[in-house]
Amino acid sequence: MNHRHVLAMLLLGLSGLVNAAPPQPPAAASSPRAAASQPAPHKLDRSGRARVGKASFYARSFTGKRMADGTRMDPNDDNAASKTLPLGTTALVTNLENGQKAVVTIQDRGPYVPGRILDVSPATARQLGIGHEDGVAKVAVAPILVPQADGSVTPGAGLAPRP
Repeated sequence: MNHRHVLAMLLLGLSGLVNAAPPQPPAAASSPRAAASQPAPHKLDRSGRARVGKASFYARSFTGKRMADGTRMDPNDDNAASKTLPLGTTALVTNLENGQKAVVTIQDRGPYVPGRILDVSPATARQLGIGHEDGVAKVAVAPILVPQADGSVTPGAGLAPRP
């Protein structure tokens, strides 16, 4: 378990939601979607601000395929894809339709469907209550720890005091 996950567990009290496997360092490997035609790259947002949008989950066909950080997509892990959050970001995701929460680690790029801000693993989708019927939910994504370009890590909106 790495320091980011330990800090996230301590600060959020979500010890049951954080995966113990440390993320791998970024590699030159590309996302499973890299071969497909993609829109222009988005600028990375290292501000740590929360965002709201729609989340979906990885299709079964992505299981075992390489993600942007070089690891293979594990449907039972806490991995997620974002176009704008830096790889390695730990974030608190809240399903705004039912209040269910999960902690994810950004390990991939995407989703490449207009209007979506996050793809999560099937296990995380279950934690969030995103079912196969709809497959999409409105979520708030609050970064907990955000890797910076200089190698440091800064706290995000997910660490802000709660009322």
